[in-house]
Amino acid sequence: MSVSTVSIKDRTAVVTGAGSARGIGRATAHALAAAGWNVAILDLDEAGAKDAANDVAERHGVQAVGVGCDITDDASVDTALAVVADTVPPVGALVNNAGITSPVPFLEVTGEEWERIFAVNIRGSFNVTRRLAPGMAERGFGRIVFLSSVSAERGGGVFGGVAYSAAKAGQLGFARALARELGPHGVTVNSVAPGLIDTDITAGKLVGEREKQVLAGVPVGRKGRVADVADLITYLCRAESGYITGATYDVNGGAHIH
Repeated sequence: MSVSTVSIKDRTAVVTGAGSARGIGRATAHALAAAGWNVAILDLDEAGAKDAANDVAERHGVQAVGVGCDITDDASVDTALAVVADTVPPVGALVNNAGITSPVPFLEVTGEEWERIFAVNIRGSFNVTRRLAPGMAERGFGRIVFLSSVSAERGGGVFGGVAYSAAKAGQLGFARALARELGPHGVTVNSVAPGLIDTDITAGKLVGEREKQVLAGVPVGRKGRVADVADLITYLCRAESGYITGATYDVNGGAHIH
């Protein structure tokens, strides 16, 4: 299938974890819709998912559906994606945005905490991707984007400990290997690694002198905005971006340059 025959207006972008009003996921859903994609939002918070979908549909005039979904649970993912399949056009893009962080130091981390972080960030991404990738490959077009983190690249961050860094690094390997397998089928797979972004997760946790110290290490001199990340994800999901795959894009204001 050539780029010229692909119309994203006839495709749906699935965004996981887009229920939060100030999160990267919801900003991405809006950016994708503004570019013409129909949007499906999966979130543990069903009310948040439906609210986000209604907002997207009203603002951009595309089809949108919000579904409650626990991405760590196979049955929940099956049920949610069945609703998506019955409601909106075929899936052409997947943004694996849902994730959780953990600041617990390694010497204090429990097995349960380790499993909890990997369940959402790794198993959850696997659960959704393995169900949607076959359809993309069959149709000859697909865009998959993983939301990793600067913590995976530099080894920890302002908020992420070892468990989080390890899980987000696992996503990078997942994406790179998947890019090799799916490339021949017209499906690209890339990762975005945000640094410090102003969301509900970081709100109020970095203030005063500590905030000044952190921002002193950011060449552009500010926290990232959700739009900084959402716009890049939308670029990677374009039909025209089909020669970009297996790449990791840093969005950190220069805080980590490598």
